[in-house]
Amino acid sequence: MGDFNEVVHVAERKGATSLSASGEDFRAWINDMELVDLELNDRKYTWLRGQSCSRIDRTLVSLEWLDTYMDTRLRGGLRGLSNHCPLILEDRRLVQGPRQFHSLDSWFTHEGFLRMVKEEWRGLGDAQFLDKLKALSKPLGRWHKQHFGNIPEKIKKLEEEIKKVDDMVSNGVYDGTVEARRKALVRCCELWYTRQDIHWK
Repeated sequence: MGDFNEVVHVAERKGATSLSASGEDFRAWINDMELVDLELNDRKYTWLRGQSCSRIDRTLVSLEWLDTYMDTRLRGGLRGLSNHCPLILEDRRLVQGPRQFHSLDSWFTHEGFLRMVKEEWRGLGDAQFLDKLKALSKPLGRWHKQHFGNIPEKIKKLEEEIKKVDDMVSNGVYDGTVEARRKALVRCCELWYTRQDIHWK
């Protein structure tokens, strides 16, 4: 899965009328390796810059892999500031058995997370382990919404505050308090950048 920087069909490049020699070679290689190029379900192109559009990002799988994961689909995510759309591979099979318990690595970057878990866990008394995990899901959901509910918005507010301080400095307002405030805001913003990276991973 990734950016192969090549199309394998004329329709995968906007305005193209023929396939390049390197495109022909890449398509032949895919066939020689007995790979399957998963179909992209929700868009035609994965790379856009100006009026140029191509599908150069793809996911290649073996026939054996496809036999095991028959119910997968490939879709593109929002490209944001990048020229590329991220590829998202989804498994549409229904999960059998009890609902899985999930935690996010980003939670462990928050100083209050483990304390909250310990308090909630103690409050559940002598219940069975699986029952405790099930009961813990609701307070975890509330805690996540309160502390991690909208990370981009938190980052945006911090960036706006940093800009206000920079504007003050540009207008001649500068002292130790202003510098200390900027450093504190930058540290906090960096922490949320890290949390956002961990969250997406």
